[in-house]
Amino acid sequence: MKYIKIMSLFAVLFVVSGCKKWLDVNTDPATPQIIDAEFYLAPIIAQMGNCSGTDYVNAQFKYTQNYAAQVASDPIERHGWTNSDNAGGVLWRFVYVNAGLNLEDLINKSLEKQNNTLAGVGYAIKAWGFQMATDSYGPIVLDEAFRDQLTFHYQDQPEVYAKVREWCFMALQKLNTPDVNVNAGLLKSNDFLFGSTIPAANTLTEYRSRWKKFVYAILATHYSHLINKPDFATKYADSVVKYVDLSFGGTVLNASEDAGINYEGTNAANANPFSVAGGLPNSVASSAAVANVGSGRVGQPVVNYLTGGMRGTPATNPTSSLDPRLTRMVSPLVTTVPATNGTFRGIVATKGDVATTKTVPSVLGSVASIFPGKYIYGSGLTDKSRYWLYTYSQLQFAKAEALFIKGDKTGAWTAYDRGIRGHFDFVNRYGLFGGLTTSTAITAAEISTYMASSEVAPNSTTLTISDIMGQKYVAQWGWAGQEQWCDLRKYHYSNGPSGVFKQFKQLETSEFSATINNIGLYAYRMRPRFNSEYVWNRDELEKWGGLSALYSYTETWFSTPTP
Repeated sequence: MKYIKIMSLFAVLFVVSGCKKWLDVNTDPATPQIIDAEFYLAPIIAQMGNCSGTDYVNAQFKYTQNYAAQVASDPIERHGWTNSDNAGGVLWRFVYVNAGLNLEDLINKSLEKQNNTLAGVGYAIKAWGFQMATDSYGPIVLDEAFRDQLTFHYQDQPEVYAKVREWCFMALQKLNTPDVNVNAGLLKSNDFLFGSTIPAANTLTEYRSRWKKFVYAILATHYSHLINKPDFATKYADSVVKYVDLSFGGTVLNASEDAGINYEGTNAANANPFSVAGGLPNSVASSAAVANVGSGRVGQPVVNYLTGGMRGTPATNPTSSLDPRLTRMVSPLVTTVPATNGTFRGIVATKGDVATTKTVPSVLGSVASIFPGKYIYGSGLTDKSRYWLYTYSQLQFAKAEALFIKGDKTGAWTAYDRGIRGHFDFVNRYGLFGGLTTSTAITAAEISTYMASSEVAPNSTTLTISDIMGQKYVAQWGWAGQEQWCDLRKYHYSNGPSGVFKQFKQLETSEFSATINNIGLYAYRMRPRFNSEYVWNRDELEKWGGLSALYSYTETWFSTPTP
């Protein structure tokens, strides 16, 4: 009713004021109505980080035990759910609102001007967004997206996956087609992902190459999700390998091309969402009664993996580790400020920080600003850390997994070895910044000692799938929330000494959310955005079982054997 009243008032004002006066705004040079497509790019890329980061911190990182809450009652950590749009519904908003019609306009304007480079970039972002959305929610709005209507029908993952591939190939086709009209200067200033690859001469060769590698990364991870399909080894594994080899770094150990969003870091609005100013790791995940204070605490699994738990038994109360990544990625318990040494410990899922003094640090550091964060998390001084979307190391582990399943253990071990070394390279390039201090680079001697240790499979005959996925867990820790959750779901949360993810904590029935998930089920999908779907599109949700309390625990298509 309110909407009707507002529109009626607008109609009266329109008639009273006269048509010409209202329509003249479209030709007033002081208020231009048409902008160059390049100007859409900066806010869309920024929202790729902000929207995915919000869902990671408030949902996926908790499902995967990357992060844990200071309190023991966090519902998401217990694989429950809330009606908060910020606890799993923000990627939905990215696809349909934040990018939404702006991205459609970017693509259409680029096509009209035959700016094929920018059109290819647009299709690449669109493919990324819909891939992220369907892997979060399962069935989503596809063909009816952006139509002028009040309710929308969903389509299931097989159709969405097919459309993602179509957009990927359209992106590649455009990125391989010469431009008629292109403004390289505008692209460079508005693309916070790869704009810096455009040299002063404004040639776009390297820029196009980076975006093509971004598309190949989408396709590589896309096919790697399908390991449970009966024909994965004969049909999809080769696609994973092909697209990994075409993507960042290719077959050469090099993390320099990794895809990360650059943030200016001058204030909260333009800072990396995982930085001190960005603030996401300490945000409140729910508007419900449970206050989720300190959600961005280090989870115990990564500490275990880094202290002997990759192939053996993790150390008890470790103060150091053979794995040199430990001291570069994780801060010790906060017993002194600033902390220089101490015991390394994370929070065990659902248990909270048991110490009265709450000594398990945030990934950003302690509550005392003098104690800086670690690894890829920027300090309050600059907040210019990059926000990562794909890395060479991550893709090498996807290749190792595909080859292992296919039966090529030799090729799998080579990719596994490159993946580990690639993550050392990543840490040294991007993970040494600690705010007030900078961690020392991992030395060649430290790497050699670790690679020769019992924590690393020495050859192809000893390699296991848990070796690959355990190292991938570490390489993706703290940034690749969606992909890590896809990995856990496709292996059906296999954990323990004989499982795939040895250090993932098996939740007891009593540790699941008592009020929402008292039957002991792990989450396989997030509920769509509450404000748009549960308020305005309930009839469609009901068709898909979205009103059932069990909806979050129903597998999506990608992790099932269904063709």
